[in-house]
Amino acid sequence: MGRHLLADCHGIAPALLTDPAWLDAQLRRAAEAAGAHCLFGHFHPFGPGLGVTGVLLLAESHISIHTWPEHGYAAIDVFMCGDARPELAVTLLQAALAPERCDVRELPRG
Repeated sequence: MGRHLLADCHGIAPALLTDPAWLDAQLRRAAEAAGAHCLFGHFHPFGPGLGVTGVLLLAESHISIHTWPEHGYAAIDVFMCGDARPELAVTLLQAALAPERCDVRELPRG
């Protein structure tokens, strides 16, 4: 039915993990690169210097991110069906966040 990629990204500059508008823009760029269509997005900052939780609802499913700047860590979830290519979204997000290490797992769905 679809492909679900989970990315655990470590060693990210904390400043990149606290800006909800910047993270929103990066997830939208990632969705577009993957050939997905954004329907709605919501990003919630937890306060100055704290993390962000964000999600894009896609016609093809979703992309989400949860950040912990105090640990330089981001958990990224990309689930897409149809002709969308979730690996392209993950590649773009890795380039934007520049983690020291990013472990990606794929879960076939359906």
